[in-house]
This record gives sequence, C-alpha cells and structure tokens, in this order.
Amino acid sequence: MSLRNERVRKALQREISDIIFREIKDPNICAMVSITDVEVSSDNTAARVFFSVFGEDEVKQRTAKALQKHVGQIRHEVGKRIRLRKTPTLLFILDDSLEHGQKMIDLMNKIERGEV
Repeated sequence: MSLRNERVRKALQREISDIIFREIKDPNICAMVSITDVEVSSDNTAARVFFSVFGEDEVKQRTAKALQKHVGQIRHEVGKRIRLRKTPTLLFILDDSLEHGQKMIDLMNKIERGEV
C-alpha cells in the first residue's frame, strides 16, 4: 500500500466515524458502533468500511441496514471533507473480530479459573 493510500485510508476512517456520530441522526444506528478499519482500492475509487457493534444480533443487523441506508449521505459528507478527485464508493461490512476476541479472552479466563 502506498503512503498516499494509507493517508486516504486513515482520513476515511476518521471522517466516516465522525460523520456517523455527528451528522447521522438515526435511532437504528447503535451508539456503540465503531469503525474498526477501512480498506481502500489502489485507485481510491472504492472503500470497504469495517464496523463493529457490541450487542445482540438484532442490534447489529439494524445498524448495518441503517448504515447502508445512509451510505449516500455519508459519501457526500466524505466528499466535502476530504479532497479527492473522486469520492470512493463505500461498502459497510460488519466486523465481529472484536467480539470474537472478547469471547476468546473470556474462555481463557474460565480455563485459568478451572471452570471449563
């Protein structure tokens, strides 16, 4: 990944997170949503935005649908905030790696205490 792509990736992660918390007023977006990573194509025309939500599956699905519903508004705001030739298309992907990691830590703690 080039230095420029890395800077674009970090800027997108920061700005998308800020837009979700400050600009999007949708009760279906969980307050515990976190943008965990952004993968940008080599030509900066597409970005996969990974997000994590702590909570039940229903909350995760509602949040995913709400983010997809507002993808145009988020992309528009990104275009105003970050100066690029072309604002990348955004694809939101649910990332459950944080939750999976927490389950593994809980399991290791149970093993350590002899509960398993």
